[in-house]
Amino acid sequence: MSEDWLLDLSHVSVTFDGFRAINDLTLRLRPGEMRAIVGPNGAGKTTMMDIVTGKTRPDCGSVRFRGQELTRFDEPTIARLGIGRKFQKPTVFEALSVHDNLLLALRGTRSPLRMLFLRETPDEGERIAGLLGRIGLTARERLLAGALSHGQKQWLEIGMLLAQDPRLLLVDEPVAGMTDAETMQTADLLRDINTSHSVIVVEHDMDFVRALGVDVTVLHEGSVLTEGTLDRVSADPRVIDVYLGR
Repeated sequence: MSEDWLLDLSHVSVTFDGFRAINDLTLRLRPGEMRAIVGPNGAGKTTMMDIVTGKTRPDCGSVRFRGQELTRFDEPTIARLGIGRKFQKPTVFEALSVHDNLLLALRGTRSPLRMLFLRETPDEGERIAGLLGRIGLTARERLLAGALSHGQKQWLEIGMLLAQDPRLLLVDEPVAGMTDAETMQTADLLRDINTSHSVIVVEHDMDFVRALGVDVTVLHEGSVLTEGTLDRVSADPRVIDVYLGR
């Protein structure tokens, strides 16, 4: 039943200039689940996330989140309903400290000037300390974000997303450009986040997907090709043909 799903995309299609980017897509996520989405370039992964977050409106189909139809809402409303998105390239304020980036996220503002006139509350300080511990950046709290490594910037942005306390996180290729050690740390971080949040991860790195230990959905030409454990989908001849064999 639809109320069993946190996110329910049903028979969704969207066409751009004659190209069907999403083709009768049905994809469902249960509360508390983490799912990896994989597939070749052009499979529709980014467009799927654009539809969920309200950036793109589908031509037909239903997109429901906690029972509410999302297609009638704009991006800010969908974000307030509890869907947060992290893009592939980190977008942190490099001239501000790690601490102040998290403070801005807590206050839901993109204006650093506001911090000049607002005193940090004890509750904000506690929440920032908790976020820093969770993303592994406590020792770098006062460091400028611009001085962080690429992986650390990714973790900071994940922390900024967590500060907004979404029910569902959409995370786009979080380990692109990371070292092997950072990749495994990111898998640990997302598994920890999944203890309190639902997560959809779009990724190409199969070692990272294996480290997550979650079910995988393979997209191809805007539709679900297959779903299941990584071992099962990796052995599917269709997946080998269109994705893994390339």
